[in-house]
Amino acid sequence: MADALHIVCPHCDSINRLPATKLNDGGQCGKCHDTLFNDQPLELSSSNFLRHISKNDIPVVVDFWASWCGPCKMMAPVFNQAAKQLQPLYRLAKVNTEQHQTLSAQYNIQSIPTVAIFKHGREIGRQAGAMALPQLIQWIRKFS
Repeated sequence: MADALHIVCPHCDSINRLPATKLNDGGQCGKCHDTLFNDQPLELSSSNFLRHISKNDIPVVVDFWASWCGPCKMMAPVFNQAAKQLQPLYRLAKVNTEQHQTLSAQYNIQSIPTVAIFKHGREIGRQAGAMALPQLIQWIRKFS
């Protein structure tokens, strides 16, 4: 499978090889047999963050947010809609900065919401502040 993509399962964090030609079909995890894409942002934690940003062959778009943040609350439904439109070409994920303060410190998150895009473990883009859906999708697609 020379054209295979590595996709990390959002349910069990195992790495799956998916033929690139089958990406739009979604696919199932070989370990837990759940779907690899469910049109919802994935909640990441300190324990699985690095695995998802470094082992996925598709870009991972991460929303760093907090429950007390007004702009974060406004952006949450927008980010959910973006997941429905952009997956499976991108994995959309969220990190609660209150629960995972070490991650937000490690990635120097100074204002929220902050959206960062990672490819093969490397940050390739960052945008602070809430965005409308068209603006968010346009910004993410710049990094394809």
